Amino acid sequence: MKTDKQVKKEFKIETSKDPDRFYAIESLKKEGFNRNKCTNCKTYFWAIDKQRKICGDSSCVGGFDIVNDNPAKNKLSYIDVWNTFKKHFKQKKYKPIDRYPVVARWNPTVDFTIASIAAFQPFVVSGEVDPPAKRLVIPQFCLRFGDVDNVGVTGSHCTGFVMIGQHQFVNEDEWDIEQSFMDVYSYLLESVGLSKNELILHEDVWAGGGNFGPCMEFFSRGIELFNQVYMMFEQTPDGGRKELQIKVLDMGLGMERIAWFTQGTTNIYEAIFPKTLEKVRKRINVDYDFELFKKFSHYSGLLNADEVDDVGSVWDDIAKSLKKKSGEELKEKIMPMTAVYSIVEHSRSLLVPINDGMLPSNVGGGYNLRVILRRALGFIEKNNWPITLQELTKWHAQELKDIYPELLENIANVNRIIDVEVEKYKITKDKAKQIVKKLIEKKDNIDTKKLIELYDNNGVNPEMFKEEAKKVGRKISIPNNFYSLVAEMQEERSRKEKESNRSDQDNCHKISEDVLKKIPETRVSYYQDWSITNFSSKILFIDGNKIILEETYFYPKSGGQSHDDGTINGIEVSHLDRQGKHVVHVLKSDEKSKSLKVGDKVSCEINFEQRKQLTQHHTSAHIINAAARVVLGDHVNQAGAQKKVEKAHLDITHYYGLTDDEIKKIEKESNKIVKQSVPVNSIFMPRTKAEMKYSVRIYQGGVAPGKILRIVEIPGVETEACGGTHLRNTNEAEKIIITSANKISDGIIRLNYVAGKAADDLLNKESLLLEETAKILACEKDKVPVMADALFKLWKSAKKSIKKKEIINLDLKIDTKNSSDDFKLSEKELLEKTADIFSTQVEHIPKTATRFLKDIEKFKKKMTEMVK
Repeated sequence: MKTDKQVKKEFKIETSKDPDRFYAIESLKKEGFNRNKCTNCKTYFWAIDKQRKICGDSSCVGGFDIVNDNPAKNKLSYIDVWNTFKKHFKQKKYKPIDRYPVVARWNPTVDFTIASIAAFQPFVVSGEVDPPAKRLVIPQFCLRFGDVDNVGVTGSHCTGFVMIGQHQFVNEDEWDIEQSFMDVYSYLLESVGLSKNELILHEDVWAGGGNFGPCMEFFSRGIELFNQVYMMFEQTPDGGRKELQIKVLDMGLGMERIAWFTQGTTNIYEAIFPKTLEKVRKRINVDYDFELFKKFSHYSGLLNADEVDDVGSVWDDIAKSLKKKSGEELKEKIMPMTAVYSIVEHSRSLLVPINDGMLPSNVGGGYNLRVILRRALGFIEKNNWPITLQELTKWHAQELKDIYPELLENIANVNRIIDVEVEKYKITKDKAKQIVKKLIEKKDNIDTKKLIELYDNNGVNPEMFKEEAKKVGRKISIPNNFYSLVAEMQEERSRKEKESNRSDQDNCHKISEDVLKKIPETRVSYYQDWSITNFSSKILFIDGNKIILEETYFYPKSGGQSHDDGTINGIEVSHLDRQGKHVVHVLKSDEKSKSLKVGDKVSCEINFEQRKQLTQHHTSAHIINAAARVVLGDHVNQAGAQKKVEKAHLDITHYYGLTDDEIKKIEKESNKIVKQSVPVNSIFMPRTKAEMKYSVRIYQGGVAPGKILRIVEIPGVETEACGGTHLRNTNEAEKIIITSANKISDGIIRLNYVAGKAADDLLNKESLLLEETAKILACEKDKVPVMADALFKLWKSAKKSIKKKEIINLDLKIDTKNSSDDFKLSEKELLEKTADIFSTQVEHIPKTATRFLKDIEKFKKKMTEMVK
């Protein structure tokens, strides 16, 4: 496969030679535009002015020019941009839809929605799944971390932004580039009130996600307003291309850019969250020289850290233009306010993904959330500002309530998560100081690679390093794009991890795809009724000990659930795999299996008790997931699961280790759902319909493949896209016991549990353990913990006395003051309390009690000898 850069480079040569084939040339000419080539960057562009030699990019025109002479007739507030856009496009027969979450649960290849078109990748764009509408517009919140260092400085960069999408998913006969161009072009002229003389249109190409096509970029006064992509092709594995099944229009308009452009503010931040900025300015004391910023805004775009090798010299050049002594003098005036813009921007970029279910962490998508969170905290701390991220997120939620009301509804939970993150930051900072101090004392070489390593492994932020080094006369150079480098590193790491996870899912019993194409897909029947375990079917394919049946009730290993055990014609089934639309049955190889042939009608039997237990464990995972959300908060999502016969576990997203009380509450809530006897419905429906009805939260623990999804709905409790075997009613789970909970990684908690017969077996085992321990300690079962406590204290005292050669009374006595509460405890809780006293595992309690008693008998003998 070629990289996106290679694809763009090759395709751009083709489009430049034949623009009539790829762009809305007829409309451009009709509107009076002329094609020119930029003498600076060599880009082909269209302008009304025939003699124009420079394109519209800020680097070519020398900056932004909207503050003193704004070309837009209509000033639009941030929310006005979406409202006017929606109104304009409804008249053009486009359907407005709500945003998708910024956490891209429907896409297995990425963590976040990075563009409006990403809401429909990969399945809608590929033509596999129907879109919500053939022609639609959407106000999609997006996240990108490649420009972290530019935020606040250039006046135009954000990590979180709303990309308003104008999208079409149509057939060849419905595809009309000319009309698509005019639809958005007319928005600029009519709703924004922009003269066509102010527009510069760039010819370009776009590639990403395996798709590519020509695009037209809309510029005015150095600002790129939006980009309209005509997505026509799919890149093939051999580096070639083929036309997409459907033609896709991907126009992404920056809501922030249009608000900024029409208002003519000094930078983008003043236009998009003015109310929040006003509250911040009232709270903190920062010198804001409006006139200086007004002049500086023209040049700020030149400070893009990704495009400039020597940012210091650019600051000096801007300083000269503004009649300042040096770049350093200018920075002293400008940088405090850019820090304000950064903390306000970063707090908004935290609010939305945390609301949508992503937690800051040191792994996956949460890594970059923690980067911007700690960068913002660093600015607040450095400037000693009396303000918190919790306040900022609440102010943003209030300012955005007209377009995203859900943010304000969930703000309390968002701020609880930030509370924990702030505490983690303080702890990390204290540790980081010690690391910095030691490295400076050692006089080690600290280059960019080392700074990134220190940040990644220890949370040492480079500004902290620079300040400490300065105290001892050492100079540490921080690259201008440091945080962007960190973000890129993590995104690459996350991409490789996802690829690795996908390759790990490949099974070792694969049959050639070419062979499978010739075999009718397996009619999978275990979806309908988990309790059917005897059936007959015809063999469609045999390859050694691998067979494919016409119909099967056997469940293959999938979704963390173990495969069924059973027999086919009396031959043991050793393994089951799902390969696309086929179930591969792997038989235990013996003489009997060699006698089978294609066309045979075979008798199949599934181990009923095993099937029932696996089904109870699988449905219980859905129940526990819902219960955890009730107890812990709406941020909880499934991060993984495993369902075996003897036990199961569910991994959930959560930001701190659970207390015993929280574990008990989740267990209690789970069993409440069990006792409510809620129906468990299995429904097949088109993916788009399922997403629109239930939201993309149906993707818990992974993305289900296919155009048609099987939805497992427990009404009022939980709804997930799931292919596992499921009970008909929650009461069939019988009983759920959460045996333990532990943190397995940053932001992930594992809940270990048993249900049904496995739960009964555990209770019986616990009852026997408690009974055995009570006999050893010669007490009633409800007095085991207090007797254990007395035994442990006596044992410790005896050890000390023997060491000091002192004589003490070694009779075991119960402290009745501590025994009253134990009468209220369940057998499980009595054992847990006893295990905690003995500092051992539950199953080792009898052995531990016996050892302590034997030790005390030995101590008694030694004391008797001491007396003699």
